[in-house]
Amino acid sequence: MDAATRQNNFGLPWLLLCLALVVHCIDEAFTDFLVYFNATVLALCGHFSWFPRIDMNFRQLVTLFVLINGGLLALTPFAYKNARFLRPVAYAFACITLVNGMAHIVFTILGHTVPSVQFEKTAPGFFSAPLLIAGAIHLLLRLRSTSRPAATN
Repeated sequence: MDAATRQNNFGLPWLLLCLALVVHCIDEAFTDFLVYFNATVLALCGHFSWFPRIDMNFRQLVTLFVLINGGLLALTPFAYKNARFLRPVAYAFACITLVNGMAHIVFTILGHTVPSVQFEKTAPGFFSAPLLIAGAIHLLLRLRSTSRPAATN
């Protein structure tokens, strides 16, 4: 792959963000993310009757992480081909991971997700959040620079 081809796609930033998400999922799995997630969901369900009860066990969490990460990594060849169908997915992926990374930092600063769910130390996923933020920004910038110009008549 020559330098021009590398610059005309978003494959590498996509791959790097996928790998950052893998690291983030491992970070969450090993720092009691599930305890805080389930407690937050229960608190929100108790406060808002319309809020869905989506509490999970560890097996469900790991299965979800594997499916999401595997699916995103499977799309990597299309990102290297600058596939048009993947661009909106890439924008959504970058925006969601950017907000996710920022949320972990904000929750650590606040010390809680909801008032009844306090963190003893940092929020789960805090240490890998900067990877998500950097990867998301890198992907957004590459998406912007590789967009096809509109045809003029």
